[in-house]
Amino acid sequence: MIRTLLAAALLTAPVTASAAPLTVVELFQSQGCSSCPPANANVNALIASRPDVLALSYAVTYWDQLGWKDRFASPANTQRQWDYAKGLRHDNVWTPQVVINGRADITGTRAAPLASLIAATPRVSGPALTVAGGTVSVAAAKAAGPADVWLVHYDPRTHEVAIKAGENGGRTLPHRNIVRDLTRLGGWSGAAATFRLPPAPSGNTRARSAGCTGSTSPS
Repeated sequence: MIRTLLAAALLTAPVTASAAPLTVVELFQSQGCSSCPPANANVNALIASRPDVLALSYAVTYWDQLGWKDRFASPANTQRQWDYAKGLRHDNVWTPQVVINGRADITGTRAAPLASLIAATPRVSGPALTVAGGTVSVAAAKAAGPADVWLVHYDPRTHEVAIKAGENGGRTLPHRNIVRDLTRLGGWSGAAATFRLPPAPSGNTRARSAGCTGSTSPS
């Protein structure tokens, strides 16, 4: 089952609107990284216990040549992390990294500091999103600048992956909310706008819309 989420989207510019705020937590990790399992476990715990949090798992590719190839990794995920590095003014990328609402980041290997940073990172309400008839409509709202609307396909099932080599060789690691695809639907600058959705993935799909904002995000 792939769940389709308009997660939205509006990570590039603060806006004023009435949509309920949602904290977006993005984990960048690799099955080949021995430091990643604790962060992965902490993010999985958020998925299980925090309905106010959308947690997404992005597997990156730069560990794939170091003993174990992550089957969920994609160049697009790695590029997204590099885009965050530019926005957050980092010189490099690393794993694990957890980005919160596009504004702050942490390794995520310890649950208490991760929870504290989530609590300390402002939730900024975004414009209301409506999904109907194969389109998504973004309501008008006051915007400080242009924003991008993104469609995220992610798999909410738990995948238990047996790691047979590399730093985590011999372990079985659970993965949830695995990002399968990230598509830019278009731009938004405050006026009401409607975007056509691409075809949903095959299989049992579910749609959900959510708005969030942040001052930093991938370009």
